[in-house]
Amino acid sequence: MNYTLSHIPERTEKPRESGFTMVMDKGLSVREAEDFVASSGAYTDIVKLGWATSYVTPNLREKLDVYRNAGIPTYFGGTLFEAFVVRNQFDDYRRLLDTFRLTFAEVSDGSLEMPHEQKCEYIRLLARQVTVLSEVGSKDAEKIIPPYKWIKLMQTELLAGAWKVIGESREAGNVGLFRSSGEVREGLVEEILTQVPSEKIIWEAPQKSQQVFFIKLLGANVNLGNIAPNEVIPVETIRLGLRGDTFNHFLNGLQK
Repeated sequence: MNYTLSHIPERTEKPRESGFTMVMDKGLSVREAEDFVASSGAYTDIVKLGWATSYVTPNLREKLDVYRNAGIPTYFGGTLFEAFVVRNQFDDYRRLLDTFRLTFAEVSDGSLEMPHEQKCEYIRLLARQVTVLSEVGSKDAEKIIPPYKWIKLMQTELLAGAWKVIGESREAGNVGLFRSSGEVREGLVEEILTQVPSEKIIWEAPQKSQQVFFIKLLGANVNLGNIAPNEVIPVETIRLGLRGDTFNHFLNGLQK
């Protein structure tokens, strides 16, 4: 840090199990990725190339090298996994991970109807090859999954070999964990946390109000995902109580 302030919550250090910031890259150029790493790489734990953007991203290998050289793991979005599966190209997907030297993969079924045991089998197979993040929740705003089922899906996918489970919200933050307005389904979140350890969950929270909610609920070292590249430093200040939204949250009775 550039100077000293008291009453700042302690942040875990990279590589970390909690306090994880997953960034959504929706098509940065190589130069933009370089600039992003220079400004925000210290606060970024992993980068997701959103949905299937890697299919059309120019200079993909060069961009992956930028992140790799900065020590930031990168993975392709779950929708790309689904696009391979629906075309009966799962083995091609596995080869793709090796071709691009990826050490993480996301398994999801947000766009594709898939029996849950089949999804867990994909997790088991990929976990032999890479570290697996599995996403729970639908991209269909009309599909409401009850809390008990969220819990069962998360627990089963962790047992199948997922390193962490991701709570779905899409890049806009208006499905899954959230209502169409972006409001958090607080009862759902609280019920999930009675059965699934918070350090095992990455909460997709692209909107500031959502980030504030989770930081106030679970502290500075909550795992947050789908953070825009230009929002990483703002999110870090929210984590540290250095933005108005959490300004008093970590002061612990300090006289103002």
